[in-house]
Amino acid sequence: MSPQLPELPITEVLPAIRQALAQAHELVLEAPPGAGKTTLVPLALVNEPWLSGQKIIMLEPRRMAARAAARRMASLLGEQAGQTVGYRIRQETRVSQHTRIEVITEGILTRMLIDDPSLEGVGLLIFDEFHERSMDADFGLALALQSRELFRDDSNPLRLLVMSATLDGYAIATLLGGAERVRSAGKMFPVTLHYGQAKRLDDNIVKQMLNTLPGIIREHTGSVLVFLPGQAEINQIAAHLDQKQKDPEQQDTLILPLYGALPLREQQRAIEPMAGKRKVVLATDIAETSLTIEGISVVVDSGLCREPCFDPATGMTRLQTRRISKDSSVQRMGRAGRLGPGHCYRLWSEQQQAQLAQQSTAQILQADLAPLALQLIAWGVNDINELSWLDPPPPGPMSQALNLLQSLGAIHATSQAVSLTNSSLSPHGVLMANMPTHPRLAHMLITAAHHGLGSYGAALAALLSDRSPLGRDHGADLSTQLAIVIGEQHCHSQYRGWLQRTQQQAKNFQQLLGRIKAESTASPVNAACATGFLSACAYPDRIGHRKPGRSNHYLLSNGRTAILDPNDALGNSEWLAIAEVGGSMDRSDKASNDRIFSASALDPALFTGALQELLEAKDILLWDEQADRFNAEHIQRIGKLLFQRKRIQQIPPEARIEALLELISKRGLGLLPWTPSIRQWQARVMLLHNLDSETWPNFSDEYLLANAGSWLAPYLDSINKLADFQRLDLQSILSTLLPWPLPQQLQEQAPPTLQVPSGSQIRIDYTQTPPVLSVKLQEMFGCVDTPTIANGRVKLMLHMLSPAQRPLQITQDLAGFWNSSYFDVQKEMKGRYPKHRWPDQPLLEKPGRSIKNKKF
Repeated sequence: MSPQLPELPITEVLPAIRQALAQAHELVLEAPPGAGKTTLVPLALVNEPWLSGQKIIMLEPRRMAARAAARRMASLLGEQAGQTVGYRIRQETRVSQHTRIEVITEGILTRMLIDDPSLEGVGLLIFDEFHERSMDADFGLALALQSRELFRDDSNPLRLLVMSATLDGYAIATLLGGAERVRSAGKMFPVTLHYGQAKRLDDNIVKQMLNTLPGIIREHTGSVLVFLPGQAEINQIAAHLDQKQKDPEQQDTLILPLYGALPLREQQRAIEPMAGKRKVVLATDIAETSLTIEGISVVVDSGLCREPCFDPATGMTRLQTRRISKDSSVQRMGRAGRLGPGHCYRLWSEQQQAQLAQQSTAQILQADLAPLALQLIAWGVNDINELSWLDPPPPGPMSQALNLLQSLGAIHATSQAVSLTNSSLSPHGVLMANMPTHPRLAHMLITAAHHGLGSYGAALAALLSDRSPLGRDHGADLSTQLAIVIGEQHCHSQYRGWLQRTQQQAKNFQQLLGRIKAESTASPVNAACATGFLSACAYPDRIGHRKPGRSNHYLLSNGRTAILDPNDALGNSEWLAIAEVGGSMDRSDKASNDRIFSASALDPALFTGALQELLEAKDILLWDEQADRFNAEHIQRIGKLLFQRKRIQQIPPEARIEALLELISKRGLGLLPWTPSIRQWQARVMLLHNLDSETWPNFSDEYLLANAGSWLAPYLDSINKLADFQRLDLQSILSTLLPWPLPQQLQEQAPPTLQVPSGSQIRIDYTQTPPVLSVKLQEMFGCVDTPTIANGRVKLMLHMLSPAQRPLQITQDLAGFWNSSYFDVQKEMKGRYPKHRWPDQPLLEKPGRSIKNKKF
């Protein structure tokens, strides 16, 4: 028999849910916050005949919600968590052989599926709060759909129930193959909305809240839930309100923070009822849906949330403060109307409310996809489209994730362009995939074990898994924080809860490393350098080198610049291994906005030892643009950081020639010693090439430049500086490109000069098209036909010159000139040059070099 359940709004649709899942293998349930779906639906289904004694697994997006849901269900059964109802979250498991309903955080499902793709013994998967669209939930659902298609059949189906407070139910139902949709109207008392003034995203929300919140607390008697973007704002406002509690009227009011990093005991204080006290709960968006906070009748909403957003261009995840969606604003408002009529104060205008996006962006569209990529390869996916996605992972971030995995040694790629199709896990990658942490930290853990630094690595991985609160008191130095984690330094009492969780996580990591032995070939690492070494292993793209003259500005190996607090003791370090760096994406994305939040000093000697694989060595042979001479150096880089450079004394000839050819390609053929005669020779060859390209080679500048490696390279050995180019015998170099008998034919078909009727040898200008013969008019008397070259195929352009060597006529029709235009020239020239010959019958006149009349 099913347990006796309390009457909640969801109770009305429980029969429809039972019937739908008895008849089909998938269902979409839409129910608003407070309807009771998280607590009552699993209990209502646990004894359904179709389960046949199998488990129900319910996924929650947050640890706090998973624990609270399991404990609430267990209490309804009169049990403790771990009996019929249990939970599994990071560092905490409460399950037994009697557990029928298991509440887990979403990431755990992926590991369960990879370990057992058939999910043997599980009859129903419930995806709760799916509207939050976490990447783990999207991926888990995609894997579950493929898993049941491959490993389950109708005799033993895996049923899927997707539950949401606000969701495009049609889209998810379509993804599930046309699943039925059940809706619960829920029950919410009227909530009076109060709007504030229009505000910008970068307005000081703490100041606004402190101007508003005290008056609201005084005006109302019920408990107040305040939604703030993050922990920093919560702490600032809590500190201010704590001072107000000295007022006798406020002594029955408890100021309680609520965010994911709080110790469990403090989280429970914020959630559970307090007899005789009212609460002001300062919460992040963790309180939007999956947690029920007792006694709330007033909501004060900042309208902001803070979420990580991955930038594939830099490989960095930044915390982005953004406006919430309309759906989120409705969920937050609903918290005020669960017990009775309530009030919701929105610190933005009604007009701005209308401008909000309808739904939040799915995490898979803006997250670091490295964990997803590693698990996809471990699952055996060769193509993203093999899985069914509500939103498929975007290709840009996926490509960046695969490149990161390759740089960490997790995958082999069969071609230069890394993709899912050509990637497979290396032995190192198999170990990484089995580590329940980000691939960066998994790589660091395994490397630590190989170097005999397992305890350091486990403690550092635990420290980096969650944001550490120690930075506020101890600065950015990870070494100091790590010393506290491993017990070498005292921890302030306010951080004891965090410390216990972190130390437990370190023990868990160390247990995982128990099977990995140190490698005898691993380079030794001094314990004093361990933190920097291990951080560099995890974040090789964030190694920082201090900029010259800028004590707190560091250039990173990914090309970015980040700033360390000028008062931080780490500023004495020239090299840093940076674990956490970020800035605001709400402002222009400038390097100056990137700040270093956690790092450790890095000994550069490691780059020639344990970190030598990060060094990229290359011989750079460049032309020094300032000195205009050849320069060759051996360069060692760490990403985009210069580590070391040395001048190369003995330069390999091939490398020299390659660099010089690159210079010529950049600057052009003008570097070579062209003379007018060489240009004429080139033009003569090109004239014949244009007439007969099969016989005559192409000597155009474009062709010569593009093929300089084939004709010029053998003559570049002696080039060290720009002046050396001028000593090249360019005419001889080019002439060797003309095979015999073309040199002889060049003289015959494109002669450099032409004998005119006067007997003079006149040079032809081949650099013009057509070639030009500039000759004094009197030297052409008696000549009727226009001179030609190239066996008569090309007529020369005649420039008939005056005594002053200026063209009187330009023509390719010499006969026509004598019969017409000449007489106009004669008339004008007789008056200007009366002593020169201007005969009336030029074709009967004897040509000659002398242009004057004999009588003169």
